[in-house]
Amino acid sequence: MKHFTTVEWIDLVNQVVSPSVKQAMEEHLADCKQCTTEFLRWQRIRELTLGEASYQPPDQTVRIVKAAYAGSQLAAHRHQGARGVVQILFDSFLQPALAGVRSGGSGTRRMLYGADPYQIDLQIEGQQEGKSLLVTGQLMDFRQPEMVGSEVPVLFSNLRGGIIQGRTNQFGEFRAEMENSGDLELVFHGDKDEPIVISLRDALGRFRA
Repeated sequence: MKHFTTVEWIDLVNQVVSPSVKQAMEEHLADCKQCTTEFLRWQRIRELTLGEASYQPPDQTVRIVKAAYAGSQLAAHRHQGARGVVQILFDSFLQPALAGVRSGGSGTRRMLYGADPYQIDLQIEGQQEGKSLLVTGQLMDFRQPEMVGSEVPVLFSNLRGGIIQGRTNQFGEFRAEMENSGDLELVFHGDKDEPIVISLRDALGRFRA
């Protein structure tokens, strides 16, 4: 039995064969399981391709992904203004450790940032012997101390391909656990056009193996 080539099956899927060739190939499919498998595979590929071409991601997803790129090195110069408004108010790693404790390291880092219009309370903890990071925190609107930043999109990235999309709850709290690559980046979208970006190299270095 003569089999048709892969190129010919692709042409049939794309409907660019003559009527006589199409008839011959369809008759061949009725008797050849091997070619039927080949044909169905390329047919599924075409269907997936057509679906991708018409797919439109949700606006919210597009906005969050753009925020991730905004925080990357490639976009650093473009968003220098956004990074410039972020001020670190407290970092537990910069505080003197007690005698006898300093060399032991710590599995938790507490930080406090000021980033108009928010004050960001951030805690980073090593989990599973440092293999993962547990990131928790809270957004508070420092213009109105009694107000919190609820329903604010948050993107967590370890700058190695690990990305988690989240959102602050009604109390302005956020939480995510991800693989510890050593680095950590958080991107918040407030009420301004530029994202608020917090980027930490060696986020919990004293705890990593």
